[in-house]
Amino acid sequence: MPFIYQRTVRFSDTDAAGVVYFANVLTLCHEAYEASLAATGIDLRAFFSGVDVALPIAHANVDFFRPMFCGDRLVVHLIPKPLQESEFEIAYAVFLEGKLERSVSNAQTRHVCIDPGTRERRSLPLEINQWLEQWATPS
Repeated sequence: MPFIYQRTVRFSDTDAAGVVYFANVLTLCHEAYEASLAATGIDLRAFFSGVDVALPIAHANVDFFRPMFCGDRLVVHLIPKPLQESEFEIAYAVFLEGKLERSVSNAQTRHVCIDPGTRERRSLPLEINQWLEQWATPS
């Protein structure tokens, strides 16, 4: 089962043409990521402080299939996948509420775990491995 996040498109999410600005789709996806971490019991304030570990995004891509407008209710499906001892990726599918047969946008982010002091790769922390176990699709 994917983690499911719901949100209404706000006016501030849109551009001069009245559709969601392309970069804001990644913001929406990151909101879903944060919500999934919180749903697993991770303290977001401590986690994103970057004291013990950092998980920067090393790659991101987004595909758009249909415009999204202010007031649209969106449903984001998030599915993480472990890649290596120090990496994972997240696949996102963005749907209009009530129209889950075809996504309006798909995105993907790849995260690398590093030591914030040395900037060297390190193993994913236990809490991220638990998050992966909860939301990743079994192989």
